[in-house]
Amino acid sequence: MSSGTRARQRGAIMLGIAGGMLVAAGGLTGAYYVVATRSEARAATVTQPPANDKVHPGATASPALTALLAKQVEVTATGTTEKLTWADLGIEVDPGELARITADTADQLTALGAKAALPVRIDRDKATKQLLALKAKTDRSPTDAYLDLEERKIHTDTPGQGIDVWASLPKIEAAARQGAAKVELVSVPIAAGVTKQTLGIDDISNVLGHYKTGFPVFDRDRNFNLKLAASKIDGTVLKPHEEWSFNGQVGERSEKEGYKIAHVITAGEMVDGLAGGTCQISTTLFGAAFFAGLDIVKTTNHSRPSAYTPLGFDATVVWPDTDLKLKNPYDFPVAIHYRVANGEAVVEVLGKPRPYDKIVFARKVLEETPFETDERLDDDMPDGQTSLDQAGFDGYKLTRFRRFFQGKKMVREDKWTVNYKPVTEYVRRGTNKDPNAKMPPAKEVHALKAPSSDEYSMAQ
Repeated sequence: MSSGTRARQRGAIMLGIAGGMLVAAGGLTGAYYVVATRSEARAATVTQPPANDKVHPGATASPALTALLAKQVEVTATGTTEKLTWADLGIEVDPGELARITADTADQLTALGAKAALPVRIDRDKATKQLLALKAKTDRSPTDAYLDLEERKIHTDTPGQGIDVWASLPKIEAAARQGAAKVELVSVPIAAGVTKQTLGIDDISNVLGHYKTGFPVFDRDRNFNLKLAASKIDGTVLKPHEEWSFNGQVGERSEKEGYKIAHVITAGEMVDGLAGGTCQISTTLFGAAFFAGLDIVKTTNHSRPSAYTPLGFDATVVWPDTDLKLKNPYDFPVAIHYRVANGEAVVEVLGKPRPYDKIVFARKVLEETPFETDERLDDDMPDGQTSLDQAGFDGYKLTRFRRFFQGKKMVREDKWTVNYKPVTEYVRRGTNKDPNAKMPPAKEVHALKAPSSDEYSMAQ
């Protein structure tokens, strides 16, 4: 076979292959067109809404149904009544149920309402917004229980009332489908934050014990400290047999906590120090607890007697180690009422009646130690002149008693040994020989009074 013949044959073969490929491509194109056309047809069938299902309900609502949505309804919630329309409450026409209406008359709507079959539905978002607005307007806040310590009364708590938004939605929709003239929303009680039960005490009508001390009203910083410390104790409730700590309740007495510089006793000497006056708060509380019959678990007397309370009847506190600890020995709770005003610190222990007719504080001096005098030289004072920095006071060892009486019979006695070191008297003597040297302004010195007798008592 010649080379030309072979070339013509190869050309014919290639032409046949190309033709076959064109036929196959045409078939694929036709198939794609058919599938795509069918898919589009199906999509159009799925997404096309029914002829009577309009997106905007007002476009298909009958006049009678439209008037129903604009009708005012009495909405009752938490004891109050508001007038709103069904539309305000999120009620709208349900397009899928419009076929129920065969005649646009009020009678037919009444008949459908009797069957709870009115063609309406609730727009939950719109209804929720309206209910939240109503909730803010009509919810009643609860009232907390509290102790009226001045009147010695306990005011009980009162629960509040609030709209339950989510539970009210189906009630609104059900009432709308009935065409009701009223709808009562679901309300739930709102518990008080403090209930009478959580107060921990149910009777503060009796004073088990009380005590009062005085202070000069002109010492503003010391008075501030007194009020600050007392405010941390006022209203404290001690459960039956509960132990209580002054330092644990009042906490650290620091500048950060607001305390100021005032007179304090340090190493037997009256000086200025932070939180001066706090010991008067502990002492006054000690006195009330003593007469209330509370257990005195831990107490420490001052290094020197205090001018505001009898010898042997005081309790010092120093953060964090020197503490006053009390315990409620009774089977009922007690409350502490503390008031600082008008130059007086007053404590009352309140609760049920005290089981003792009388409680007596008594003391007996066992030993007396004379004080010493210390002279301090002052180069600024005129030579030979003297002034008193601190008055001296004898030291004492005594026994403190607490006696419990039922009728005239003593049924119990507590006893402590109390020691006060002698208070050194400090005398300042001038050594300045300059004839022009002048005396400094006189210092105010508080001299303590010695006990008039070895024995002393007071009772409540």
